[in-house]
Amino acid sequence: MDSVALFFTGALVAGGIYWFLCVLGPAERKGKRALDLSGGSISAEKVQDKYKQYWSFFRRPKEIETAEKVPDFVDTFYNLVTDIYEWGWGQSFHFSPSIRGKSHRDATRLHEEMAVDLIQVKPGQKILDVGCGVGGPMRAIASHSRANVVGITINEYQVKRARDHNRKAGLDALCEVVCGNFLQMPFDDNTFDGAYSIEATCHAPNLEEVYAEIYRVLKPGSLYVSYEWVTTDKFNAQDEEHVEVIQGIERGDALPGLRAYSDIAQAAKKVGFQIVKEKDLAAPPAQPWWTRLKMGRLAYWRNHVVVQILSAVGVAPKGTVDVHEMLFKTADFLSRGGETEIFSPMHMILCRKPMS
Repeated sequence: MDSVALFFTGALVAGGIYWFLCVLGPAERKGKRALDLSGGSISAEKVQDKYKQYWSFFRRPKEIETAEKVPDFVDTFYNLVTDIYEWGWGQSFHFSPSIRGKSHRDATRLHEEMAVDLIQVKPGQKILDVGCGVGGPMRAIASHSRANVVGITINEYQVKRARDHNRKAGLDALCEVVCGNFLQMPFDDNTFDGAYSIEATCHAPNLEEVYAEIYRVLKPGSLYVSYEWVTTDKFNAQDEEHVEVIQGIERGDALPGLRAYSDIAQAAKKVGFQIVKEKDLAAPPAQPWWTRLKMGRLAYWRNHVVVQILSAVGVAPKGTVDVHEMLFKTADFLSRGGETEIFSPMHMILCRKPMS
């Protein structure tokens, strides 16, 4: 009888561990396995040092306000977080409004398809993805529009991941990925039939500089759409809690400084763009974009336990626990920013480069 009880107890424990690690799952679609977590292009033994270096940027804030410092700052961040993002979120590193009756995956895809629909490109035309990450949006947009998409990212590891994903998806003929700085893009003037950026240009120290580069590489008459991270009209710089939330978002997401919603159109106009449309896609009646963060709290906690175990046994690099904890805390700041409506990650602006 004791042996039978022991057997069933062991089976129950094993089943519980399996459910905890596998069924609960880090995300509704995995970008990679927990056992493959790395520091991107950073060697395993240097991950912890690079994490400390990342935080050192915030002790010298003036250094991340200049264009020449941004590449190292952002590149370090994405080396640290790319694998964790893919494992715990998926291949599209952005938010989208919740849609009743739709999964997070479907809501994400529709949010991405809307971007390319707005710029009105035709099959076979060449468009630019500014800050493409590992290419989740790029693949959705190429599949939906049949346009040729060229993505640019500062991070070499993301280039490798994006190319691997493109090949596995059978979309490498439509999707090209280039490693480069979107403040100094390696493209000729008047190259692209359209362009988009999804929660990417927030990493630029000066929005006018990146908008000017996008303007330069677009053909006359072409459209550009961007989903921008901004503080809204509800943000009060004198409110300590508001300031704490915004600073938490900046520090946990490699942002030189969040811009006010009113700055976006102004920056676009200064470089020559005509404003076609501007709208906060997070504003009511849109459904909350942050529900996925709140619903994922149990998964985040479970993931953190997994990361701690993998780090302790030497599978995950030393410092991975620190990075995951930073992202966990940042998720809370993002949720608070959404709930209080002082922050939006999807202030949409649609611009046109004039014909002359």
